[in-house]
Amino acid sequence: MANYAIVTDLNRCTGCLACTVACKAINGVPVGNFWIKTLRVGPHPKTEGAQFPDVEMYFLPVQCQHCENPECVKVCPTEASHVREDGTIQVDKSKCIGCQFCAMACPYGVRYLNEEERVVEKCTMCEQRISQGELPQCVSQCGARARFFGDLDQGVDNFEGPAHPDSPGCQYDEMTKTRVKLKDYVEPYSESDIHRLVDAGNGPKLMYLMREGRKWRE
Repeated sequence: MANYAIVTDLNRCTGCLACTVACKAINGVPVGNFWIKTLRVGPHPKTEGAQFPDVEMYFLPVQCQHCENPECVKVCPTEASHVREDGTIQVDKSKCIGCQFCAMACPYGVRYLNEEERVVEKCTMCEQRISQGELPQCVSQCGARARFFGDLDQGVDNFEGPAHPDSPGCQYDEMTKTRVKLKDYVEPYSESDIHRLVDAGNGPKLMYLMREGRKWRE
């Protein structure tokens, strides 16, 4: 068994929307809907009373947090929303009746009703890819190499992302087959640099790295 999650290094994220676009393309997300929304947080003054240019901002990709204690699963009357053995939260469309109780229960507003199919959809963490040993599409296509995927039970340090195409001996077409570990690739970080979205008792699992010098704003 595994306990999959994604960590995003916000000191590296440039807000390019590659994760959002790649997700929509591979999963056929309808126009007007998103499985990942990349939000701009700020600009905010670096210190109280500071004015431009002494301001800071960052980009925050928000998607299903694949919670430890998901409210969406609790309220689903048909058990369409469920927890897989790998720790991800999935929606069985054959059981979904489109009641949207899960969408209302989600504290992050990351579910929506597919009007054509009349079923609820959201980020699946690309279960069709990770079940084959591949990375989620949003991770493999992150141009800034800010996103990493892995098993929480193996520790955040061991989360993996694709090697940069400029890495020695790595051609672009081989990139997604060559992995680098978070601890070996990004700038040093400590436990206090790891953040999560607001916990409403649901235990969000996805993580965000933000080091000293920037202020995490919930």
